[in-house]
Amino acid sequence: MNKHILTISAFAAITALIACGGEAKKEEANAVKNTGIDIANIDSTVKPVDDFYQFVNGNWMKNNPVPETESRWGSFNELDKQNKAKLLAILEEAAADKSAKPGSNVQKIGDFYSAAMDSVKLNADGANSLKDEFAAIENIKTTDDLVKVIAHLHTEGINPMFGGYVGQDPKISTEYILQYYQGGIGLPDRDYYTNKDERTIGIQKAYKEHISKMFQLLGDKPEVADKNANLIFGIETNFAKASMTKVEMRDPEKQYNKKTIKELSELTPAFNWNLYFEGIGAKNIANVIVAQPDFYKELNKQIKAVSINDWKTYIRWHLIDGTSSKLSDNFVKEHFNFYGTTLMGIPAMKPRWKNALEATDKSLGDALGQLFVQKHFTEESKKRVNEMVDNLTAAYEERIKTRDWMSPETKTKAIEKLKKFTRKLGYPDKWKDYSSLEINRNSYVVNFLNANKYEFALNMDKLGKPIDKGEWLMTPPTINAYYNPPMNEIVFPAGIMQPIFFNPDADDAVNYGAMGAIIGHEFTHGFDDEGSQFDGDGNLKNWWTEEDKTKFKAKTDILVKQFNSYVAIDSMHVNGELTLGENIADLGGLTISYYAFKKSLEGKTAPEKIDGFTAEQRFFMAWAQGWRGNMRPEYLKNMVQTNPHSPGNFRGNGPLSNMQEFYDAFGVKEGDKMYRPKAERAEIW
Repeated sequence: MNKHILTISAFAAITALIACGGEAKKEEANAVKNTGIDIANIDSTVKPVDDFYQFVNGNWMKNNPVPETESRWGSFNELDKQNKAKLLAILEEAAADKSAKPGSNVQKIGDFYSAAMDSVKLNADGANSLKDEFAAIENIKTTDDLVKVIAHLHTEGINPMFGGYVGQDPKISTEYILQYYQGGIGLPDRDYYTNKDERTIGIQKAYKEHISKMFQLLGDKPEVADKNANLIFGIETNFAKASMTKVEMRDPEKQYNKKTIKELSELTPAFNWNLYFEGIGAKNIANVIVAQPDFYKELNKQIKAVSINDWKTYIRWHLIDGTSSKLSDNFVKEHFNFYGTTLMGIPAMKPRWKNALEATDKSLGDALGQLFVQKHFTEESKKRVNEMVDNLTAAYEERIKTRDWMSPETKTKAIEKLKKFTRKLGYPDKWKDYSSLEINRNSYVVNFLNANKYEFALNMDKLGKPIDKGEWLMTPPTINAYYNPPMNEIVFPAGIMQPIFFNPDADDAVNYGAMGAIIGHEFTHGFDDEGSQFDGDGNLKNWWTEEDKTKFKAKTDILVKQFNSYVAIDSMHVNGELTLGENIADLGGLTISYYAFKKSLEGKTAPEKIDGFTAEQRFFMAWAQGWRGNMRPEYLKNMVQTNPHSPGNFRGNGPLSNMQEFYDAFGVKEGDKMYRPKAERAEIW
């Protein structure tokens, strides 16, 4: 239920031109204030009042094609490239450290990375490291055996049939509860199974061919592998048809279906839940939340209709699908050919070290993150971001008070929620203890499964315990941020609070247009169409008057209509319903940050123009600069179909077309392409 910003971007710094000469000239050059806006990227053939995103980023887009190993390339990727260089140095040092104490974090990240990099051993092993897992699947004889194997695989992060986790009860945020949701498919979304357009049919055909090739790599004959692929696609199609759409899943009330174990067993009598709970180490379970009950009705039908032998084939597939990127090159390449090239249009694989680095961060994030912040995170950045959070909080409270569509009663409760926000900046106060996790250089895939088992056990251990308010859902090096409704918290990892993205040398206009808008974005997730259904204590509870809810929906409907009108590629439109929460957060975050910036100028001399642009203009340029990027057509199509975020160009322009403040800064008037009649503008927060 947490809200994430996807594809957060970096803001390039303009480099001062230093002339050759004496010391006086050097000192003068060093004193130049870094604007944070690279004016070389401006496309002067485009008017800012017609396409602001293109105006700010046009030259950058011309000069930065998508690299052959990537699905997209933008500001975020540029910052990520710098981050990876820092992380790589840490990993290579750990891998070469012969004196690392056994069981230490340095030993574990060094061994995990080394095992991932050992191509000779990986290619010699093939899938042999999984032989015990495949043997357990082959030994399934009864439905109870099937349940035991499903439970075991779930503890290893492999999720055939369905998925689940321990999280806060959305309506009792002081308690943890097991929550189960739909799953069991290998394609990105249910619509890839149900749609009948030419593109989808082509992907379905390629997916079945991919499954067949994977089975052949496991030793199955081609005709058997083809039969297996059709069987698996049929089971997954039935699961997909019973699944909620992504738009339906944006309604937290629809997904709050609390059931006793007796009711759960009545929903799926063919599945032995007591045996399953025993297998995952969950004890004394009284209630669970079933997010999509119709899916579990279909699961029950499938358990009865599909033979044990066919289930064994289905589970073999999900095991190899979930681990293939950690095996020999033939498995890795086949996995990439489908999920990288076919689905995302990426021509070439990343170098091995990048995949190994990303896997280490995912599996040992706190161990790697602890070393990262020691070397690369400054407390000064944390202090300045903290000050920005203070300013945005004050600005948000003022904005709430001036909303003419909210009643005094709802305003009071909104301010109460705002004041209860928890902020987390940089890194956790308490790091994870990996002492029970076994990592060595023997097997990459076994290390991966062991790390998954560690995380699963950590998650199960929450049951019956107080809420861990210090938990982080992102690793410290991550260049991203999130809002978590049940915790009512905003979280900003160290990765995003770095020069280029948060630029300590840039003026406030740029930092508020960039980092400030990101902070405001996360704030606004607490008041978007989903987050606004949670109160200040993190409970799914209505705190609105009915009249205010109606007025709020009328405001958000304007955004839905606006984004539905945007054509992303070919005939594919942005889905205004799917992207509504992120679009509300973008508009609200940018608006709040603008007023926080203006408030920060009170009592100060008005900022001078820099590079010919006013402070207000640089504020908006910093925003648009952040979403610059190029995307492969396949990636963009998949994004529009499955992602709750709008493509970058619409994030860059969309909110601005609703803001009178932008119109005033750049002189937008009727007849300009960025102009939107007042009746069609969304002003929410």
